[in-house]
Amino acid sequence: MVSSLESSKFVIVGGSGFLGLSLARHLTDRGASVVILSRSVPRIDGPWQHQVWDGRTLGPWKDALNTASGLVNLAGRSVDCIKTPDHQDEIVRSRVESTRILGAAMREIDSPPPVWVQMSTAHIYGDPPEVLCTEESALGYGLAPFVGKAWEEAYAASVLPSQRQVILRTSFVLGRNRGAGAGALDTLLPLTKVGLGGKIGSGTQGMSWIHELDMNRLLERGLTDAQMRGVYIASAPNPVSQVEFMRELRRAVGMPIGLPAFSWMVRIGARFLLRTDPELGLYGRYVHSRRLAEESFEFQLPTLHEALQELLRSGKD
Repeated sequence: MVSSLESSKFVIVGGSGFLGLSLARHLTDRGASVVILSRSVPRIDGPWQHQVWDGRTLGPWKDALNTASGLVNLAGRSVDCIKTPDHQDEIVRSRVESTRILGAAMREIDSPPPVWVQMSTAHIYGDPPEVLCTEESALGYGLAPFVGKAWEEAYAASVLPSQRQVILRTSFVLGRNRGAGAGALDTLLPLTKVGLGGKIGSGTQGMSWIHELDMNRLLERGLTDAQMRGVYIASAPNPVSQVEFMRELRRAVGMPIGLPAFSWMVRIGARFLLRTDPELGLYGRYVHSRRLAEESFEFQLPTLHEALQELLRSGKD
């Protein structure tokens, strides 16, 4: 049976990390050819091509976009870091400048891809306590919302009027570690296995998440479904509180104990032991896509229990 993607070529920008490589594998398994643009060579090999770019200047890499069936832009410095002024500046610049240079490349090639799927962040809504945000909700205030707004504004200024435009405001992507990191679970699993997976701070902060399988299916739909346009929240339909998330993760790994961490402990431990931003654990949001529900997108792993069971089962394969 011939795959529906067999004659397609997709370009994944910023594709050498966990999410990009997961998507590249998903698309090539469906028969598509894939080109990854990134600053560094992917840490795992696969049936895709790789071209180096710096995310800031035009170069030979722009030819990969010519005649491509679609583009996915994931480029941006990780937010899993201590938010020094230099890091904050790079988080913003890496997203805005890479998006702008893609727009410049589109205007220099003969046949740009007809669809551009753009990554954004569910952090754009801020951290409203116990409020369920949808695509129409007010945007938040602070560094993460500022980054999200700047990213989407750069996209709006760079995308061609002729291109179908899809923006995915993405929550935590839960995935299996294949040598390229595994999103939020990289940090949470080891802590949970040694009994430290308890309540963080108040425990009421929202944990919105999506399994990598559904994230890949959603990205594929963005690339191939001509009816999909505009802004979507990319998150499973059942967000939970932080305390519920950790309770389910403890059950999944068979750890009955989960010691709590007070806010002051997290602020010290995150900075000096994990070398990351304590606010990633202390704050959160509950998000739900009204648009995906209206457009009948069916999540294969809609509940946290199902998602964690699948990940831990596949991790033993």
